[in-house]
Amino acid sequence: MSLVNHVYTPTQISSSHAVELTNVRRIFGKRAVLNGIHLTIRPAEFVAVLGRSGTGKTTLLRLLSGLDRSDGGSVRVAANRAVVFQEPRLILAKRVWENVVLGHKGRGARRDAVQALEEVGLRNHVDAWPKTLSGGEAQRVALARALVREPSLLLLDEPFASLDALTRIKMYELVAQLWERHHPAVVLVTHDVDEAILLADRILVLANGSVGLDLTVNVDKPRDRADPAFVALRVRLLAELGVLPNHIIENTTVVSNWRQS
Repeated sequence: MSLVNHVYTPTQISSSHAVELTNVRRIFGKRAVLNGIHLTIRPAEFVAVLGRSGTGKTTLLRLLSGLDRSDGGSVRVAANRAVVFQEPRLILAKRVWENVVLGHKGRGARRDAVQALEEVGLRNHVDAWPKTLSGGEAQRVALARALVREPSLLLLDEPFASLDALTRIKMYELVAQLWERHHPAVVLVTHDVDEAILLADRILVLANGSVGLDLTVNVDKPRDRADPAFVALRVRLLAELGVLPNHIIENTTVVSNWRQS
């Protein structure tokens, strides 16, 4: 079944918020994957979404992108938004610059593509074919394709999951730089707790069809994984995800200190 048949336009929202969900439900069969979610995201806010498999992370992102529709409630999002998926989804028969400006018309398309590719460090790959790119380079093209639309809401669906560890670190730095330069609101769906802490201002944990935890990341930037505040937040999130047993959490000094701060 073509995804095009399911594309719809959520209600556009005023400039005071990038996302506003009110009592949103999404049901598959008899199961409510999202069950009455309330969520507001401010312009330029970087939000990471964590949760066990099946808790509705990707479903939430699809609702925000317009690739899926809710079964109840109100979905209001910024009109200008772009999505970067786990796979780059490049068209092999088109050159890199053409992939960046897919759907764009006008004489300035190549110029805009070159500018976006320069921002992601691929100025020398403008006329390359997708087959010649590494995994990290292909994902940079996907980021350039999102950037060229100058979105006020950028949706990232586990965009680093298929990359090796060293490439992921470089991509974290790139995304952070692009966010600071362009200031879109960002929603990052990820399974990686460290990734969420490194990049986001705010972290949501989905559970039982709703937001089980909503935390502000009070860790100084640039963030260091060895920082006690970073460690404390990691332990807290892993506990919320059911990865760490309670006796380890309660006996972790940094977590106790962090809870009191």
